[in-house]
Parts: sequence; structure tokens; C-alpha cells
Amino acid sequence: MSWLNITFAVKKDELDSVCELLELANAQSVTIVDAGDDPLFDLLDGELPVWDCSLVTGLFNAQQGADVVMANLSKVFEPDALLKCRVESLPERDWERSWMDRFQPMQYGRDLWICPTWYEPPDPKAANVMLDPGLAFGSGSHETTRMCMEWLSEQKLTGRSVIDYGCGSGILAIAALKLGATSALGVDIDQQALLASRQNAQLNQVSDRLQLALPDAMPDQSEGDIVFANILAGTLVELKSQLLALRKAQGVLVLSGILQSQEAMIYKEFEAGNSIQIYNDGDWLMMSVTAQS
Repeated sequence: MSWLNITFAVKKDELDSVCELLELANAQSVTIVDAGDDPLFDLLDGELPVWDCSLVTGLFNAQQGADVVMANLSKVFEPDALLKCRVESLPERDWERSWMDRFQPMQYGRDLWICPTWYEPPDPKAANVMLDPGLAFGSGSHETTRMCMEWLSEQKLTGRSVIDYGCGSGILAIAALKLGATSALGVDIDQQALLASRQNAQLNQVSDRLQLALPDAMPDQSEGDIVFANILAGTLVELKSQLLALRKAQGVLVLSGILQSQEAMIYKEFEAGNSIQIYNDGDWLMMSVTAQS
């Protein structure tokens, strides 16, 4: 099968419309990258990255010929816009196989693995979380989640309860249950994240021990021995009181999704009455927050 990449250089106010037009023209996927070198952080769930100038690329199945693809584009784009786009022909290859080969089982500590479903677990006796990679909700490869997983792999979880606030794919809650936690509660503002977490819990046979809820529908008096909040730094500050209230008296609150430049801000917000330990990975850091005795 042959493919075409159609790329447009667009200004900020054109981004949404160009993405929509590419989808209307039957693009198999749409990707957005910065046209310069201006990284963006702290995007909210569902937000598109917005630079002053972006490169927007649609991937098209060209099996019927490039002329057919361009004809479909001409139905939704103005002729002047098509004159400025870059058309790149891609060689035939097994794209699904190529995509799958990018992802390998990942190990955290000695006994915790995240494995795509098309792989046999490298260590069948370990705590193996079967989870297919996805862009929307996380698969354990990003530094923020990786630090949480490494930390979790070193904890004694038997008899303990876990809350994952901003659960995404459910990866942290499911991993905790696989490592011996008694129960877990996953909380997210996105119904699709809760659906993904439920499906992943069923795949890993822990759905009987995992509750899932929107923030305003959490069980009364919810508390956890371990509370994860792997979200945005600004949101951590906004939710400070709620997150601390979810932590049991002798429990620990694990904060992640924090850039190195945001360390002082988060530390100042959570230091009163707490002991804080900081972990680093590249540009990111994680904090474990326990109540001072």
C-alpha cells in the first residue's frame, strides 16, 4: 500500500480549520509540529498545541493514486492553499508492523513490567501490566509516568489502597493492583479516560478491585494509603486541598507532571506540615509528600 503526506504551514488562527479540512478529505491521521523550535508544556486534556506557525500533516492512503487524493483535497481546500502544500510520497511498507515494532516491554524496578498485548511478558512471574500504547492517555514511556512507576515498584503494597487522580489509561492504579494493592480508585475528568481505564482493568483481570469515577462522583470519604496526581503543575496547586484530603494520615501523596522550573512553586504550596522528597528525570520531577509526625 502506498501513502502520501500532505503538509501545510499554517498560522495560529488557521490551525483548527486546516486540521478539520484534512479530516474531511479522509486523512488517516493528522499530526502537528512546530515550524520552528518553540516547545509547549502544560497543555490541558484535549487541547491542540498552538504555535505561532505550525506544520500540519495529513497521512493519506494513496492506493487509488495520488490524483485521487489531490482531487479529494481540492473539494475542501482553496486552490491557492493546495499550491503551497508539500506533497511527499511514502514507500510501501507495513505501517502497522512498523508502529508495533517501536514499542517494547518496559521494566520498572525488578518486578514490574508494562507489555504491549502483542508481546509475551519477558518475566511471567513478575507483575505484568498488559497495555497497548496510545497517544491520548499514556502508556508509561513519558518521564512523568515513568518516575511514578519506578517509585511504585519499590513500595510494599499488600493491604494498601491507592487513588490515582487523573488516571488516564489507568496504568498506575492497575500496576498497583498487580503489585498487591487491595483496592484502587481511578479519577478523571474525561469519560473516555475512564472507559480506557475500565477496558485496561478488564484486560488485566483487576476490574473487581478498581473503582472509577468523575471527580464530582467519587465515593464519600475516599482516602488512599497512596494518592497519585500525575497531572499539570497548575492543576496540582488548584487541587492542593482536595489531594491532601484524599491522603490517609500515614499515607503519601505523589505529585508528578512537574517541570524543573516549577519545583519551587510546587514545593512552597505543599511544604507546610509535610516532608517532601524530590525525584528527577530529565526536564521533569516528581515529589512524594508525607505528613510530618
